[in-house]
Amino acid sequence: MAYVLALLSAGFYGAADFTGGIATRRAAAIPVVLLSQACGLVMVALALPLLPRAAPTNTDLWWGAAAGLFGGFGVALLYRALAMGTMSVVAPITAVTAVTLPVVTSIALGERPGWIPVMGIALGIASIVLISRQTAHPPLSPSAHRSGIRPALLAGIGVGIFLLALAQTRREAGLWPLFTDRIASVAFFAIVAVVTRRSVRMPLNLAALAIGGGALDMIANALYLLAVRIGPLSAVVTLSSLYPASTVLLARAVLGERLSVWQTTGVVTALVAVGLIVSG
Repeated sequence: MAYVLALLSAGFYGAADFTGGIATRRAAAIPVVLLSQACGLVMVALALPLLPRAAPTNTDLWWGAAAGLFGGFGVALLYRALAMGTMSVVAPITAVTAVTLPVVTSIALGERPGWIPVMGIALGIASIVLISRQTAHPPLSPSAHRSGIRPALLAGIGVGIFLLALAQTRREAGLWPLFTDRIASVAFFAIVAVVTRRSVRMPLNLAALAIGGGALDMIANALYLLAVRIGPLSAVVTLSSLYPASTVLLARAVLGERLSVWQTTGVVTALVAVGLIVSG
């Protein structure tokens, strides 16, 4: 069940990125992210009274807040990296760093997956690199490529800590850590908007896309949180991080974008990785 939830979270994460990516093509990133994060906050606030009674501790809530801060930090740096570099450089660095950090940490803390899951995890990380490759992009100077690497690496660290922080919460906490997560992230982006004097106004259709992306992202977070509480962290994080595959497939289905040979190979590799992790 943990692996099913992790794969579902990857699908929703990819759909959220796809929706948010369309919105940020026509609007500034900070207002889009702020609105999407606020939507997630409203969703979890409305859902909590309808769920079974939970017993979060202060530690659970603080882990959730830490996840929100580092996740917000990672998203902000990711958009900066995409503006400075190219997708073919930025996306693999961010995604692989985000999945490697929790996997290495879980193994250092004593988790010992068998050889078959380890092979699956390695293939999963390789598939992220392949799926994220783009064959056509505007040529940039070597200095522009280098300038995008550092924020991409830091963005991956931020997202990786986000995944690790949520994994530290107890099952008894329910979804309350996601509530403090979104409070922290909304506050973070609101401060960024005020400091940078960004207008948060946008056309209604773009606002609807941002809200939709926020709803998908919150569903993905909830599925990941449930998965990581009942399954091994290294395998769950790897499966959840296969979200670039769903983003690419949605772009193919909705926008008619063609998959490159690298991306097609990455999708097939991801399927093999899933099979190895699950069978292990």
